[in-house]
Amino acid sequence: MTDKEMQIDSPAAAAAEQAKGSDGEIDEGLYSRQLYVMGHEAMKRMGSSNILIAGLRGLGVEIAKNIALAGVKSLTLFDPKPAALSDLSSQFFLHPEDVGKPRASVTVPRVSELNPYTPVREHASADLTSDLSELKQYQVVVLTDTPLKDQKVIAEFCHENGIYLVITDIFGLFGNIFTDFGKNFTVGDATGENPTSGIVAGIDPEGLVTILDESRHGLEDGDYVTFTEIEGMPELNNGLPRKISVKGPYTFSIGDVSGLGTYQRGGLYTQVKMPKFIDFKTFSTQLTEPELVMSDFAKFDRPQQLHAGFQALHSFAEKKGSLPRPHNAQDAVEVFAIAKDIASSLKDPAELDEKLITELSYQARGDLSPMTAFFGGLAAQEVLKAVSGKFHPIVQWMYFDSLESLPTSIARSEELCKPLNSRYDGQIAVFGKEFQDKIANIHEFLVGAGAIGCEMLKNWSMMGVATGPNGSIIVTDMDQIEKSNLNRQFLFRPADVGKLKSDCAAEAVQAMNPDLKGKITRLKDRVGQDTEHVFNEEFWSGLDAVTNALDNVEARTYVDRRCVFFRKSLLDSGTLGTKGNTQVVLPSITESYSSSQDPPEQSFPMCTLRSFPNRIEHTIAWAKDLFHTYFAGPAEIVNLYLTQPNYLESALKQSGNEKQTLETLRDYLLTEKPLTYEDCIIWARQQFEKQYNNAIQQLLYNFPKDATTSSGQPFWSGPKRAPDPLKFDPSNPTHFTFIEAAANLHAFNYRINPQGFTKEQYLNVLDNMMIPEFKPDPGVKIQASDNDPDPNASSGAGNDGDDFQKITQMLPSPKALAGFKLEPVEFEKDDDTNYHIDFITACSNLRAENYKIVTADRHKTKFIAGKIIPAIATTTSLVTGLVNLELYKIIDGKTDIEQYKNGFVNLALPFFGFSEPIASAKGTYKGKNGDVTIDKLWDRFEVENTTLQQFLDDFEAKGLTVTMMSSGVSLLYANFYPAAKLKDRLKLKLKDLIETISKKPVPAHQKNVILEITAEDVTEEDVEIPYVMLKL
Repeated sequence: MTDKEMQIDSPAAAAAEQAKGSDGEIDEGLYSRQLYVMGHEAMKRMGSSNILIAGLRGLGVEIAKNIALAGVKSLTLFDPKPAALSDLSSQFFLHPEDVGKPRASVTVPRVSELNPYTPVREHASADLTSDLSELKQYQVVVLTDTPLKDQKVIAEFCHENGIYLVITDIFGLFGNIFTDFGKNFTVGDATGENPTSGIVAGIDPEGLVTILDESRHGLEDGDYVTFTEIEGMPELNNGLPRKISVKGPYTFSIGDVSGLGTYQRGGLYTQVKMPKFIDFKTFSTQLTEPELVMSDFAKFDRPQQLHAGFQALHSFAEKKGSLPRPHNAQDAVEVFAIAKDIASSLKDPAELDEKLITELSYQARGDLSPMTAFFGGLAAQEVLKAVSGKFHPIVQWMYFDSLESLPTSIARSEELCKPLNSRYDGQIAVFGKEFQDKIANIHEFLVGAGAIGCEMLKNWSMMGVATGPNGSIIVTDMDQIEKSNLNRQFLFRPADVGKLKSDCAAEAVQAMNPDLKGKITRLKDRVGQDTEHVFNEEFWSGLDAVTNALDNVEARTYVDRRCVFFRKSLLDSGTLGTKGNTQVVLPSITESYSSSQDPPEQSFPMCTLRSFPNRIEHTIAWAKDLFHTYFAGPAEIVNLYLTQPNYLESALKQSGNEKQTLETLRDYLLTEKPLTYEDCIIWARQQFEKQYNNAIQQLLYNFPKDATTSSGQPFWSGPKRAPDPLKFDPSNPTHFTFIEAAANLHAFNYRINPQGFTKEQYLNVLDNMMIPEFKPDPGVKIQASDNDPDPNASSGAGNDGDDFQKITQMLPSPKALAGFKLEPVEFEKDDDTNYHIDFITACSNLRAENYKIVTADRHKTKFIAGKIIPAIATTTSLVTGLVNLELYKIIDGKTDIEQYKNGFVNLALPFFGFSEPIASAKGTYKGKNGDVTIDKLWDRFEVENTTLQQFLDDFEAKGLTVTMMSSGVSLLYANFYPAAKLKDRLKLKLKDLIETISKKPVPAHQKNVILEITAEDVTEEDVEIPYVMLKL
C-alpha cells in the first residue's frame, strides 16, 4: 500500500499526510540521523503501521514517546484509569493538576506534539478484552500495566490473528519484556551493519578465496557473498549468493567451483544480507517453557527465578486487588509461597532465592524513571523491529534488574517506604524517604543538552534530583536547536528551532516538575581550556557529581581530565545507532574515561585518493577535499593577501607552498575572476574537463592500460582500477548537477547573485563554450605508490624564482582592491539548499564513473562526507536509564567497585554486556618507613606556596629526592644545575619562581599551578610519582 492510498482515520492522520508532502517522501531534514540507523525501506514500512499502547504510567508513555519520535502511520493510546499522584514518579507528560483525570485523555495531546508525521489518538473503549476484534486495526499491540489474565486473552487473540505483541512490566528495580511476532517472522537484516566488500586476490581450484591483505574480510561462517569482475570464472560474476565458511582473516571458502573455469585476475566480493525466519511460540506456552535472553551474564540464575516471581506478583494482585505493600514482610511471605508453586510447575523448575523474591515483593509498587527509560527504549525498539523487519528481535523473554542500585548508607523499612501522597512515592517505595532527601539535595553538573542531555534532565526531573533546599543542577550547551534535533531531542518543539538548547531543555523539565523551578542554572559555554575562568576551581569544588552528554571525544576527554583533577565522579555515555555504552568514573577507585582510547578514524593513503581509488569512500574523501580546494582555501588565502601587511614576504616564506599560493592568488584575483554568473558556469565547465577528462588522460599516458610493473605484473591490477575519461554530457543529471553546484558555490565566493538561472540559460552558456583538446604532458610525473617518493615534492628549484617574480608583479596590490574580499564557503551538511552536498555527491560520483566504482546516492554521500553519527531515540532512552541506575549508587556513596556497572548494549542483536569498572592503576615506592602505595591516576602532592628549598626538604622527609621540577615548558629546578644558578632560586617562593622563569604572571583566576617532578626513592631508584599541585 502506498502512502497516498493509506486510509485516513482521524483529523490528526490527515494533518500528518499533509505534512508528509504530496509525494509521501520521508522528511530527511527531520529524520536524517534515524534514517542512517533504520534505512529508507524500514522507515517506509514503519510509516504504514498502526500501533496500540495500553497502560500510560511511566513505562507506557516512554514507549509512546519513542515510537512517536520514530514515526509510524498512527499511534493509539489506551488507559481509562484516573491518574494518581504517584504516577508522576515517572510519567513525564502528567502534571499535578491532571490527578483524577483519565490518563489517556490527558496524555494523548502531549504525545501528539512530538512529531507532526505521527497522528496520536485515544482508543475509546472501557477495556481491551470485551471486544477483541477492535485490536485487528493494529499491526502491533503493546501491553504495560496489564493484569496477567488480560495478557493471556489478548496474547492468544493476537497470535491467532497475526498481530505482533509486546508485553513489558517494571516493579521497582526489576523489569521484563516479552515478544510474540507470530509464525515465520522474517528478519530482513539481523545486525544493521553495512555489508562488507573487498578485492579478490585469488580463488584456488578448491574454492578458497583469498582477499587483498589491506584489511580483514570481517565475514562469519554462514554469511553469503556475490562476485563481480572476476576474470577466468565468468559464471561467478553476478550469480546467486554463495554461502561461505571462514578459513582465516584474509581467506574464506565458497565450496565447489569445479566447472567454473580457472581464476586469472581481478574481482570484487560483496556480502549479501539473507533473510532469517523465526517461529515465535504462544504466550501461554512461553509462560511454562520460557526462552530467555540473558541481560547480565553475572546473574545467569535470576531470569528463571524472576519468571516465577513476576507471575506471583500478578497472582497476588488478582487475589488482593493490589500489589504487595512496600517493604511489607507479610505480603512478601505470601508472594514467595505463590512463586514457589509457580516455579515447581515450570518445565525447567527453578530454585528460588527467598531474598530475591522478597525484594521483588518489597519493590512491587516501585516506579522508577531510569527503569522506565531502559524498558521504554527496549520495548519501542522491539515494536520498530516488528513492523520493519530490521534487526533481530528478543526471543522471547528478557528479565533485567539493578539491585546494586539499592542504597546501603541509609535504612529502608516499611515505615520509611510507605506512600506520603507525594509525586515521588513510586521512588520512595523502593528507596525510602531518607534516600529521596539525599537525591533532592545534590549538586549536579550536566555537560550537554542534546539527545542524551534531554533524556537525562527528564529522568532527573522525575527522580526529584536537586529539588531540595540545597540541591542544584547546572546545564551547559553552546548549541542552538536545529530541525534534525527534533527527531530524538524530545524536550524541543518546532517553535524552539534557533533557540539555545540549555534554555529550552531547562524550561521543559521545569514544566514537567515545578519543584525544579529556580534549581537549574543554564549556561551556553563550551567546557574547555578557553572557559576555565567560568568553570574555575570554585565552580568545580561546589559539585557533587558530573554527567557527560557529549557527542565528541575531545570534549569528553577534557571534562574527564577536569573531573580527575578536582576528584569528582563522572558518568559518561554515548550512542551510535543501536549501540550504546555507559562508563562510571569514581575518584581513587576506577580508571577514567581517558585511560582507554578509541581506535583512530579511518584514513586513506594520499596516493590512493589522488590516482587510484577503488571504493566509493575514496571518491567521497577526494570530493570533499576538492570542495575545500575550490571554495574555502583559495578565498581564505585571497583575504589574507588583502588584509595582512606584507603577506607575500612573511607568510609565503614560512608556508613552503609559495608556487601553489601565488598561482591561487593569480587565478582567483585575475585570470579566473568572474564578473557575471555566466563566468561562474564557464569556470565550472572548465573544472569538469580538468578533473574528469584531462587528469585521467594524463594518468593513462603515464600508466597505459597495458603497463606492467618492474616484476612483470600488470600495473592495473589488485587495488588499482584502470580509469576512463568522461565526455561531458549536459543531459546527464550528474554532469549537470556538478556544473550547477560548482557555479553556485563559485558565485558565492564572489558574492555574485545566481538570479534564478534556468536550465535553458545554463545550456546556452555551455553550448557556446569552446573546450580545447587535451594533450598529455610528457614532463608530468605521477606517484605510483605511497611507498615511492613523491616525484613532485622537491620539483622546482630551476625557474621558480622567475615565475614567482612574474606572478607577484601581475597581482593587483591590496590597496587597489580596498573593500574587496571573498566569502569562503563553510561546509554545512544539513542545509539542503546550499549546494554543498550536491557538489560533493556529483563530484564523487563522476570520479566513481571514471573508475567504474558503484556510485552512492546523496543520502549515503552526506553520511560519509558529513561524518554523521547515526542516532535513534530508543538507544538514547535506554542508555540514559542505565546511567541513572549508576547515579543512585554515586548518591549513596558506594565505594565497592563490584557494585558498579559499565554497560555495552546493541539493541539490533540484541546484546547486553555489563562489567565492573576497571580499577585505577596503583604503584609503590620505598619511603623512609617502608613501601608507600600511590594511585597513579587520582593521587597528587598538594603543597603551599613555600620556598623552593623548603619544597625540596619536605619531599626529602617523605623519602623522595627531587631531581627535576618543571611547570609547563619551564624547567624550574634540576639537581645538575650549578650551585651559583640555584643559589637565587632556592630562596624564591614557588609562585615567584614560576613567574620569574616563565617570564609571565600566573592568571588571577587560577588558584593552583601544576608542577611535574622526577624523583628517586630511598633506594636511589627513579620512581613514577604523581604530579604536584601548588595551591595559591
